[in-house]
Amino acid sequence: MTDFHTGLGKNAANYQPLTPIDFIIRSAQVYPDKTAIIYDDLAHNHLTQTWQQTYTRCRQLADGLRKLGIDKNDTVAVMLPNTPAMVECAFGVPMSGGVLCTLNTRLDINALTFCLQHSEAKVLILDSEFAEHAEIIDETFPNLIVIHATDHAIDVEPFGQMSYEALVASSDSLDNWEMPADEWDAIALNYTSGTTGKPKGVVYHHRGATLNAVSNILDWDMPKHPMYLWTLPLFHCNGWCFPWSIAERAGVNVCLRKIDADLILQLIAKHQVTHYCSAPVVHNMIAGGKPEYKEAITHTVKGWVAGAPPSETMLAAMEAMGFDISHVYGLTEVYGPVTVCAEQEEWNDLDVATRAQKKSRQGVTSHLMTGFEVFKQGTTEPVAADGEEMGELALRGNMVMKGYLKSHKATEEAFADGWFRTGDLGVKYPDGYIKIMDRLKDIIISGGENISSIEVENVLYKLPAIESCAVVAAPHDKWGEVPVAFIEIHAGSTLQRDTVMEHCSQHLAGFKVPKYIVFAEIPKTSTGKVQKFELRQAAKSLAHETPKVTASAK
Repeated sequence: MTDFHTGLGKNAANYQPLTPIDFIIRSAQVYPDKTAIIYDDLAHNHLTQTWQQTYTRCRQLADGLRKLGIDKNDTVAVMLPNTPAMVECAFGVPMSGGVLCTLNTRLDINALTFCLQHSEAKVLILDSEFAEHAEIIDETFPNLIVIHATDHAIDVEPFGQMSYEALVASSDSLDNWEMPADEWDAIALNYTSGTTGKPKGVVYHHRGATLNAVSNILDWDMPKHPMYLWTLPLFHCNGWCFPWSIAERAGVNVCLRKIDADLILQLIAKHQVTHYCSAPVVHNMIAGGKPEYKEAITHTVKGWVAGAPPSETMLAAMEAMGFDISHVYGLTEVYGPVTVCAEQEEWNDLDVATRAQKKSRQGVTSHLMTGFEVFKQGTTEPVAADGEEMGELALRGNMVMKGYLKSHKATEEAFADGWFRTGDLGVKYPDGYIKIMDRLKDIIISGGENISSIEVENVLYKLPAIESCAVVAAPHDKWGEVPVAFIEIHAGSTLQRDTVMEHCSQHLAGFKVPKYIVFAEIPKTSTGKVQKFELRQAAKSLAHETPKVTASAK
């Protein structure tokens, strides 16, 4: 046997840690005068920044943070909209040695203080839009250094120790920053949305961030110099790692402080935006924008949708506008998208309804995710590839988190048997594509039969009056569990219980039809996810008393 080990180890010449910081270095060197950032709200702000300017500012930011005492593994929290500062923090914070903690801008003060305390943040960069939190944060965390970020679209009294621009300007060296010593070093900390309790802190490493950024490019066939519009919150899994993807491609970050359909359409037309990512609600908003703004878009725009499959209605509307929408799937624990519904050429010959069914699947593994399987529950035995047998989705590979911060037990449970168990139930089709049917904890077992809450919800959403709905289990003496539907309707609409029941009976097997219909406001997390654990508690009362269900809602 030939010895391929002795004298052939890793050294500085043949091994350097993977890090997305390399991407901005290269773009600044190769394309220094290419545009990196555009910030244009068509009113107050219009900023254009090159890759050389952006790289310089990121080095200044790193130096400024180090002067404040930030060192390796210190947490720098940021609560910013999709502004240029947020893009710069994706590079400047890890260049300082710190770990970037992007906080959900919709957090209430209780959730915000939990994240700041749990992460042990030393610096918080807080946008003026969230100035209402500043006083309580100062009182609760007297040693926390608060940096005030703003732009002239927001006019508030300054707060904190200094402004973001003053922090950048405080730098007197462009070389006071560092690359990671190990690609396993933490680069970011992201908190889950807490649909089942307290948020969990998910730790990312430089290697995973690099690979996910490259995987995005491969999955999307993204060319050099794309024009990327930030409709996706940068606090979601570090914007699904797209700040680093765009840097690798030397593309343009078109920043967007707020979601507004008409503004989005105008920016797409004005700046010839080529790519964007979003939840279905934003795609629907764009499709419902003003006709004159939609007609001004004459080029192909590519979009990714995640969080829910694209509906037939949405897909048809976006295709009519010349938009090419693809469905992806991921979780906070895997840096964002790790599967993509890779489209086949023959799908173009299908009618819209059939094509929507194909594209509604979560698809196949992304290019750089090593393992993706649907296992029979509690085992590592794959389900049959028949599109019927359900199992739990599991992932393994270099784009899985390091683990949960300060939660060794939860990390061990998540990585049981050498796989990351997603908690999502799905099926695998003969072509290898998978489709999520439900969350494991949300499946309803009635009379020994599994009921997918997602399947029932999808049927309910076909009723035009329904704005939001959620289906959970209620205990039942005879059947064990029965489905309960909680429904919110659009303002100005009316919906009767009998209409809902009749509609469900036409589209579902009898045992899947909700036994209770409750018209009520549906509790959601700060990211808009339904808090089903609260609804399950409410549903328990229905097993012990006559349900208080309104006959109609207005």
